[in-house]
Amino acid sequence: MNPIWQSMGMQDLAERVEAGERLSKVDGCRLFEIRDLNVLGSLASRINRQKNRGRVSYILNRYINYSNYCILSCQFCAFARKKRNGDGFELSIEEMIQKAREALRCGMTELHIVGGLHPSLPFSYYTDFLRALKRLDSRLQLKCFTAIEILHLAWLARRNVPETLGALREAGLDCLTGGGAEVFNPEVRKQIAVGKETAEEYLDVHRCWHQLGGKSTCTLLYGHVESLADRVDHLRRLRELQDETGGFVGFIPLPYHPNNNRLPVQWGPTAYDTLRTIAVSRLFLDNITHLTAYWVGLGLRLAQVALSYGADDLHGTIHEEHIFHMAGAQSPMLQDEAAMIRAIQDAGFIAVQRDTFYQPIKEAGVLPESEARHDGALPQETGQNKTSL
Repeated sequence: MNPIWQSMGMQDLAERVEAGERLSKVDGCRLFEIRDLNVLGSLASRINRQKNRGRVSYILNRYINYSNYCILSCQFCAFARKKRNGDGFELSIEEMIQKAREALRCGMTELHIVGGLHPSLPFSYYTDFLRALKRLDSRLQLKCFTAIEILHLAWLARRNVPETLGALREAGLDCLTGGGAEVFNPEVRKQIAVGKETAEEYLDVHRCWHQLGGKSTCTLLYGHVESLADRVDHLRRLRELQDETGGFVGFIPLPYHPNNNRLPVQWGPTAYDTLRTIAVSRLFLDNITHLTAYWVGLGLRLAQVALSYGADDLHGTIHEEHIFHMAGAQSPMLQDEAAMIRAIQDAGFIAVQRDTFYQPIKEAGVLPESEARHDGALPQETGQNKTSL
């Protein structure tokens, strides 16, 4: 054991982590108090390598936002529009099919589809686009809808949540997204997302989906008005539901971006805060195997560093991401597969293409010399990365 742990008075904590013992909420708060990021990251990295054997995954996927019209007015959201704003959008099913055809031509395996709580689209719109997209290729995995969207669709359909989820699954829904968790503390939710679902409602939607045999991801939005204790409590509640259902396939911590919204926060989380949040999440969430360093929110360079602090996934090629970019993210709108493979391999890991459920599709070979860089540099993040789309 590193003697620094003893000097910090944290040796008992490190020993329990190494022994595979479950950490308490107090333990999680103690982890956040560790100032030596390298010591914390080293422990998280060891646990990560034990779980994932030096493999880091990515997925070939495309984002489709069907509309940004929304009846809510979350303070932190720069994506939503009202009909009166004049700059919103709404895709027809044919437009969504066209985007899906482009994705299939490029070998993509997943469509990630979310949107605002549209004031007038009928429930049939959602089931119809799921069926239409599945007809293109039954192997195309559809990862769609946040918990608050499910509650909205249940209201539209005049059905309860299990019935709504069952109808969506029958239409082609493969996986539920983890978006909308934000932070579970109700006082924080009042400040950042008035009118949005409660923590209990979010968890119950995922519980119902898991009980139907479905899988989903889960998230945390960090770096705004929440406390470190709020983050740990959020992780605790996710861990408890995972104990109950085993339905979460991955956890995605999302950094808050402060631009273009009404939340009075000047700065988003620093790189230091991001890396310690990823490391603590890896150590605390002992029953969720996969942890994503979301390059859209972090930038690919910081996401690469996060692989040495407990993350084992970089997410996907994405193409056409709107939500984070409308909030001020400066990362590209898409990512080149070769750039992600290079980032993973340069960090000393094995790059693995995965599916929606984090199941491996294939290991990436060593990049040809024409695509590899021997100076350790990543592509410039100007939004001009090459892509097959």
